[in-house]
Amino acid sequence: MAMTSNIKFKTIDEYQSAFSPKVKNLLRDLRKAIKQAAPEAQEVISYNMPAFKFYGILVYYAAHKEHIGFYPGSSILNEVFKNDLVKYKTSKGTIQFPLESAIPVGLVKKLVTYKAKQNLERTKAKLKKKK
Repeated sequence: MAMTSNIKFKTIDEYQSAFSPKVKNLLRDLRKAIKQAAPEAQEVISYNMPAFKFYGILVYYAAHKEHIGFYPGSSILNEVFKNDLVKYKTSKGTIQFPLESAIPVGLVKKLVTYKAKQNLERTKAKLKKKK
């Protein structure tokens, strides 16, 4: 695994290129699932990690020594998808996908779709308050 802490990434492609082929493939699969679930989302690098924005930050992800960290935020992990996540190590706002396993594409799409809807509804509610 590449040491990425000294590198300042400008694009997700640049970020992903810093890793071994195995990790690169997992990152590619995760990115593809996010794009399929939220095609309107904008790709960015934030906190030197790949992220997607859709009416605010949608999700972040990052490669680590033994897992891919996926960061959709604590509210949806703790409340809505608790039962879907029992086989993964989680902490506040984070899911760890082990490097030995394939990315759970269906789960990722479900989380991203839910979070995109949540971001959109929050934005609409703020706009209504302004009127």
